[in-house]
Order: sequence, then C-alpha cells, then structure tokens
Amino acid sequence: MSTQDIIDTLAGIEPGSALDAIRARRLQARENAQKSYLSLFEPTDASDFSLAERAAVAAFVTGLHGESPVAAFYREKLAANAHGARLLEAIGAEIARGRTSGPYGSYPAGPLSIENTAGLIYRVSAASKPALGARLAAVLEHAHLLVFRPRDAASADMKALLDAGWSNSGIVTFSQLVAFLSFQLRVVSGLRTLAAANA
Repeated sequence: MSTQDIIDTLAGIEPGSALDAIRARRLQARENAQKSYLSLFEPTDASDFSLAERAAVAAFVTGLHGESPVAAFYREKLAANAHGARLLEAIGAEIARGRTSGPYGSYPAGPLSIENTAGLIYRVSAASKPALGARLAAVLEHAHLLVFRPRDAASADMKALLDAGWSNSGIVTFSQLVAFLSFQLRVVSGLRTLAAANA
C-alpha cells in the first residue's frame, strides 16, 4: 500500500511548505482523497476491474485532458503492468482520436435544450481493438462519454458495458474511478497554479 500522499506527490508539494500548510487546514479532505486513491488503485480485491484495466482507463482519461504530471503518472503506472507497453501504444492512439472539448450533448426537450451542443461521439478504432480487447474498448468509450457527454448517458450505454463482460460492481467502481480522476486533475492543476503564483 502507498503511504505517500498522491496529490502532494503530483502537485510537487514538499513537507513544511506553504502549500503543505494549506492542505493541512483541510485534513479530512486530504485524508479522504488519499483513501479514495488507495481504494481505487490499490484495492484488496480487483477481480471485477483489474489493476491493468484501472491503469489503462486512468491513462486514457487523464490523457484526454492534455499533458500533465497526472497523465504522466498514470502512463507510468500502466507501463509497469504486464502487457503495459502494448496497451500504452493503443491508449496513446485512442487519446489522439478522442481529444475534444466539452462538455457537450443534448438535454431532454425543454428549457435547457437551448444549451444543446454537438460534439464528437467517440468510438475505439478498429486498429486498437485487438490490443485493447472488448472490455477495455467498451470502457474507454464509456469513459469518453462520462468526461465529455455526461448528459447523453443512457441505459443502452450501460448495456454495452454489461455485454462486454463488465459486472455491475465493476461498472460502479469504474464510474467512481473516472469521477476521482476528474477531481484529482483539477486539484493538482489548482495547487500547481497556486505554487507557480507564489514562486
């Protein structure tokens, strides 16, 4: 199990620094973020969602947000897994295909429909599917949906995950992982910006 705080590590926060003191003011939030990381990336049971799959999803999701210390960290995490190099190549190709801006999508008919915005409907390329396999291909498509088109999520999208071999428990954990990564990216970016402003 990791003992080093992952957000401190990714944000470059040194013990005793001004940012360390700022984070210490919200000790419970700091501890809960670390516990979330450990439960998602160093679980006691990864039978429904393997460690390699978790690292691949993390590399994909953080890569969609652009180059950052967080994206580099999860690429390294994926590379450390068996078959990681093969997966990294496919994930890199899919990040390039999936990069866009958002959020976008459509609301149900009503007053919010004025905010409907068209955008990329991402699908894994045929070239990457052999390396990724059906489970990862399905979950990358769903991750892209959650990151860029959350308002378009529907029961058919869940069925696609189930059809690809995902269990209900695995889907819940996957959804939690994507939400955590969005949180982690924003926190690390904010802390790094704060550190640069005070340098």
